[in-house]
Amino acid sequence: MGGFATTLLSVSLAMMNFRGVYTQTIFMGDLCFVAGIGMLISAQWEMARGNTFSYTVLSAYAFFYGGYGVIMIPALGIVDAYGGYTPEYHNALGFFVLLWAVFNLFFLLASCALNIVYILLFLTLELCLIFDAASSFVLADGLIDKSANPMTVAGAFAFVSSLLGYYSVLHYLCEDSLPFSVPMGDTSRAWKRWCKKTNREDSKGQEGLV
Repeated sequence: MGGFATTLLSVSLAMMNFRGVYTQTIFMGDLCFVAGIGMLISAQWEMARGNTFSYTVLSAYAFFYGGYGVIMIPALGIVDAYGGYTPEYHNALGFFVLLWAVFNLFFLLASCALNIVYILLFLTLELCLIFDAASSFVLADGLIDKSANPMTVAGAFAFVSSLLGYYSVLHYLCEDSLPFSVPMGDTSRAWKRWCKKTNREDSKGQEGLV
């Protein structure tokens, strides 16, 4: 989770054009190695612990970060294949990010059964991906000035999501080695009660139809 948060925070600052930084090429190291390879390795430990949700999330975003980083490597000629930063390129990048927003939606739904921090993390990440995709589509339409607004909003949501990621890191560090705990806002018991209540209501409804 530390690699996830650090990489997302770095990229979010560029998305918000913080201190005049807009180009994200410098973050390829974070994207491809810290997040890409690092999170993929961490995912294997989560699988060994039997934590399939964390394994799935870490593996998925390891490939997302790695793939996003690869797109920006000039030597691979991905941008050149589109003839530069053309409308087709921006539309393609928008589709790439938007489909990950669809994928992330499943993580958001699953996190409802875990804790509040994860819910907020995936919610802000979902909004980040949506606004990021919107910015690419606006760029594809040739509205360069207007594309900065959704990109800034995306960066703000990414910034919040990264801070929530760091909070999760603190929680797990406290859980393993520090003498105090940091709450995550457990929702599992409330989720189970809601599921049981829903199942009972469904059962009563089916009995009434018989």
